[in-house]
Amino acid sequence: MWDFVPIVVMATCVRGSRFCSLRVSAAISVGDYCSGGSPWSSSALAPTSPNISLGASLFHFCFSKENYTAHSPYDANLIQLFNLLYTKVPPTGFGLGSTGKGQNQANGLALCRGDVSSQDCKTCVIEASKELGERCPSGKGAIIWHDNCLFKYSNVKFAGKVDYKNKFSLLNGYKVDDPTPFNAKVKELLSGLSTKASSNPKFYATGELELSSSETLYGLTQCTRDLYSSDCKKCLDDAISELPNCCDGQRGGRVVGGSCNFRYELFPIVDH
Repeated sequence: MWDFVPIVVMATCVRGSRFCSLRVSAAISVGDYCSGGSPWSSSALAPTSPNISLGASLFHFCFSKENYTAHSPYDANLIQLFNLLYTKVPPTGFGLGSTGKGQNQANGLALCRGDVSSQDCKTCVIEASKELGERCPSGKGAIIWHDNCLFKYSNVKFAGKVDYKNKFSLLNGYKVDDPTPFNAKVKELLSGLSTKASSNPKFYATGELELSSSETLYGLTQCTRDLYSSDCKKCLDDAISELPNCCDGQRGGRVVGGSCNFRYELFPIVDH
């Protein structure tokens, strides 16, 4: 079971635009969470942690209790790791890496959304890593999500293990008129996409479900590619099981973790 604490933020959209501005302790760009140019509110739900934050990224966590100093062996290994991932990730949208040995080893992972171009992937990975350097300047473990990518590093090896600790939810902010049948359709679409993603080499799937002649539900599921197919599906299914807690009757929402994520909306959410 995931432990969430609610953080409520308000956003206003400019009519005809898919970008919003929020007023919280810091600004956050939530991009295509706007639909129809109407003002909306969203709730971000994050695990209980002293180091949670809303910022230019979707979310980030400085999850390590261990620190390092500038110009130390770990710092040097981390720089090498970042440079390695800048090169390794963009061609395929995913990459793992480790630099150094023993207690100074730096382990990292980056994943781009399945529809993102190589150039946009590289841009996101570089920006995400730099932002982590600013937000978690001395932590030996951190993770950050942008809309186009996630970036994670740690002095502890994590490849192949499902990350259940670092996760959050974002809500559209508006509810549907009849939530019970809508909730069932959301679960139906995402459950199908969970199976589809876990059997796809890229661990990524998108799909849509026609709700009426004028309304279509869109969904996306994705896992990091260091997992086994069975672990990918379990990660997604566990996330989808949180729908009643995070997204009951919401017109759109997403649950995002360090190993998998899903999203659904009543408007197209990916580039084809």
